[in-house]
Amino acid sequence: MHCRVSTDNSRVALVQKPLTHLIPTNWEFHPVEIASLHFDGLSVTTYGFTFPDPALNSDLTSDSPPPGCVATPPATAKNTSLAFRAGDRSTKIRPPHNIIKLEDRLYYLLQPPLETLLANRSLEFPCTPFAYQLEGIGFLYPRHAAMLADEMGLGKTMQAITTIRLLATAGEVRQVLIICPKPLVTNWQREFTRWSPEIPLTIIEGNLKRREWLWNTADTLVKLVNYEIVMRDKLLLKKMESSFDLVVLDEAQRIKTQSSATSRAIRSIKRCRSWALTGTPIENSSEDLCSIFDFLSPGTLRRDWKPGRLRQATEDYLLRRTKRKVLKELPPILYRDAQLSLTSEQMKTYRMAEDDGVVRLAELGGEVTVQHVFELILRLKQICNFDPSTDRSSKFERLSVDLEELVASGEKAIVFSQWVKSLDNLKRRLSSYCPLEYHGRIPTQRRDDVIQKFRDDPRHQVLLMSYGAGSVGLNLQFASYVFLFDRWWNPAVEDQAISRAHRIGAKGPVTVTRFLTQGTVEERIDEVLRQKREIFDLILSDSETPRNAGLSQQEIFGLFDLRVPTTSTRCAA
Repeated sequence: MHCRVSTDNSRVALVQKPLTHLIPTNWEFHPVEIASLHFDGLSVTTYGFTFPDPALNSDLTSDSPPPGCVATPPATAKNTSLAFRAGDRSTKIRPPHNIIKLEDRLYYLLQPPLETLLANRSLEFPCTPFAYQLEGIGFLYPRHAAMLADEMGLGKTMQAITTIRLLATAGEVRQVLIICPKPLVTNWQREFTRWSPEIPLTIIEGNLKRREWLWNTADTLVKLVNYEIVMRDKLLLKKMESSFDLVVLDEAQRIKTQSSATSRAIRSIKRCRSWALTGTPIENSSEDLCSIFDFLSPGTLRRDWKPGRLRQATEDYLLRRTKRKVLKELPPILYRDAQLSLTSEQMKTYRMAEDDGVVRLAELGGEVTVQHVFELILRLKQICNFDPSTDRSSKFERLSVDLEELVASGEKAIVFSQWVKSLDNLKRRLSSYCPLEYHGRIPTQRRDDVIQKFRDDPRHQVLLMSYGAGSVGLNLQFASYVFLFDRWWNPAVEDQAISRAHRIGAKGPVTVTRFLTQGTVEERIDEVLRQKREIFDLILSDSETPRNAGLSQQEIFGLFDLRVPTTSTRCAA
């Protein structure tokens, strides 16, 4: 069959084999056709392509999804969607540089701009995507290995869902697996309902018998599962004869340790395409990035490479944008470092604990380990929060003053701590503000209700969160103030926590107050955090300035002027 491409403004998109009708209950495949293109006498033959209709002629709205599937047909969705219009923007799909086959290069070269592609397929969106989001979609679309490392709050989930939508309508993916932390399963479910309500979604859950049935018989385009179930079902996944067309890892830093059981289980999944979504591809050292790339493209990176070479090697696979660069209209983050002195009682307790701890470490001699040092650090940090003997706290005295002012003005605030015990203490002291709690002891089924109350009920103006439970996947842009009651070891975790409030939809500046007690281990940890941020910037930015990298064993012991014994093993915080 011959088909002539007109030279006017009408444009069509090429589709790679096979062209499919996406029907939740069964799949129907069209035979592959051979087409040739004629340009003023010059004939170019492409193999494996067909010309689809300008509008999507696939039925994605079946009213009867398979058992166990979670799907929201358009009829039940909010009537706020709008058809995508190409407008004046022109975003080209960005193919990877390592494509060698002529037919694959032609496939991308002959594609129209992404805006035209979306408009021609009659896809509806609840709102118009930002330009940088279209660029992200154009980056993911052609890549079999890709890391979308946008800063938290820029819509990585939306970009992934829209790209899956495009690949599905083009017939390029038929089985997609999305793996995310357990608290984010409901968030992905909501985002699919919002951005792609026509795609049925199966959540892998329940007992072993039900999960086995869902893995093998659920005839839906997208399967959604948490990391813990992947670990539990790793033998079931190995037995599966078919492979996934695409596996997406959300919060991909969960596999940052190459030798961990989770990392090994994820890498063993049979797949054609591999994507990683994370705002923190480097949490501790460059080895985190290498471990994620062992899933994306094994052998691409080496752990002994310097940061400059790592950055160069990942340029074609990794896309990262920051809110400062792409969202000029997003309100700024205003940082306030509250440098406080311990109360006299706290300082006395702190000095006694530090002196006693250092003496005990010295007595251990060559048997001292990094774990011994960490135990002392954690004990001292807890004293910096609250004096265990008197329950006094200079941090709380400052926090209560700030909260009194902002609550009086009708603002909402989030207070982060790494200890539930500290959060419980704060809840008791702040009872007049009706504070809500969100941490690991709160049952998963109650957490959405906590967020809804904090958002909608004016009586609840303070939310007490742990870093572990509140650092990923939550949209809290209605809070204008964030307090870091104590500091986390990892700057990436702090950034994630702050980004719960500083994200798209924030109506004003987000003020972040970081509490720091002078003359304590907190000051020394603050310096460690600064060094870790430099590692991140060196690999993921254009800077060529050599900087310190990693947290060495000497630095950990150096927090207390201790020498590393020769029998200790290296550890990074």
